[in-house]
Amino acid sequence: MEVDGEDPPKKPSSSSQLNLPPSMNRPTVSLETQRINRLIDSNHYHSPSKPIYSDRFIPSRSGSNFALFGLEPSPGKEDGPGSYAGMLRAAMFEPDTPEKGDVVTGFSPSRKMFRYKTETQRPVNSFSPLGGAGDDEAPGVSRSPVKPTRNILKSAYKVLDAPALQDDFYLNLVDWSAQNVLAVGLANCVYLWNACTSKVTKLCDIGVDESVCSVSWALRGTHLAIGTSSGTVEIWDALRCKRIRTMEGHRLRVGALAWSSSVLSSGSRDKSILQRDIRCQEDHVSKLTGHKSEVCGLKWSYDNRELASGGNDNKLLVWNQHSTQPVLRYCEHTAAVKAIAWSPHLHGLLASGGGTADRCIRFWNTTTNTSLNCVDTTSQVCNLAWSKNVNELVSTHGYSQNQIIVWKYPTMSKLATLTGHTFRVLYLAVSPDGQTIVTGAGDETLRFWNIFPSPKSQSRESKIGALSFGRTTIR
Repeated sequence: MEVDGEDPPKKPSSSSQLNLPPSMNRPTVSLETQRINRLIDSNHYHSPSKPIYSDRFIPSRSGSNFALFGLEPSPGKEDGPGSYAGMLRAAMFEPDTPEKGDVVTGFSPSRKMFRYKTETQRPVNSFSPLGGAGDDEAPGVSRSPVKPTRNILKSAYKVLDAPALQDDFYLNLVDWSAQNVLAVGLANCVYLWNACTSKVTKLCDIGVDESVCSVSWALRGTHLAIGTSSGTVEIWDALRCKRIRTMEGHRLRVGALAWSSSVLSSGSRDKSILQRDIRCQEDHVSKLTGHKSEVCGLKWSYDNRELASGGNDNKLLVWNQHSTQPVLRYCEHTAAVKAIAWSPHLHGLLASGGGTADRCIRFWNTTTNTSLNCVDTTSQVCNLAWSKNVNELVSTHGYSQNQIIVWKYPTMSKLATLTGHTFRVLYLAVSPDGQTIVTGAGDETLRFWNIFPSPKSQSRESKIGALSFGRTTIR
């Protein structure tokens, strides 16, 4: 290697390679002289029979193919900022290292070193030594680390047998209380499963001539409303396992229930919705009429100001606290609307899902009365639930894939697709901590899934039955 500003050293002549007395320049020492000459001038001697190997290889810049790495050779010193060595250091070390300020000059993050031409499932920029920053970011700027994608377990961590769990799209037979107790309607009985202790309690048997069509916990989680096939609504004290009230008013089965503080709304096959204030002696304080077929979905908004109802007439209606006629009417669905969910993150954001002939999830802004988005899920939409911890929602499906999908809002990109049920996933409830969901199906199983993160980025391991794996029965 030549040194800038200096002339190359001259090669000594063969006659002056050794400073020996004339008396030693004899044939007797010619072999020793040749060996020493080879050691001194090894760069110019090559054995005719044996190649010479070096302990390292220093490439020649003139022979390097910089186009192979997307680089351009730059003149100047070998260790300059635009040199290959300089750019290699810039790629291998973090931007905030002491050398970075000098090394990174001239390095463009848009040129991906060591990049394969073939496409892989992993994003190409995730291989970048600079941490996968965008191409439009300036060099030398510290990048924040890329947030890893949350890993959602694709299988249920617990399965409960639920004999006689009905395969009926219009019923709502599962609900999870604020006290961490799961209520399940099985035929003419209601069972309670304590998620902390896994203890099963039989709450009631409403008689052989009746069947349970819906269950819904009051907000505090100590009282349970039960809708029956005869049209009555019963209120039970779950702590004492005692019925405290029976309310009439509907002529046909009650398949949908929703609480708002002390007000209980019930939707029936008789097409009506009754508003019941349990503080009053009357069975109901108002009657809402608007649907032309069975009411199968009911949800109050988080501020308790709006009630959304879905029916077998393919309509989604919105009511306020004082109206007896709907204030908003959405008719875009082409099948029954059972799946309804209000966003806990944005006021007035409502999601609804249609049945087999529709298969779409639609989003509405009830404040401006506008349609926001429509997503075709390719399957019957049976339930929707919004996460209270993150801006995501989960949908359960029937014909034909019986899957569970976790969505990122508002992009509606799929975070996970969960399978395991062999029948339509007709029932859905969310744990009080917001991390776990339970799903029920006509395959007579309840399956528990950990799908949402904790609200304060704590351990993602749910405390709800997390240590009791396996399969048991709920009765």
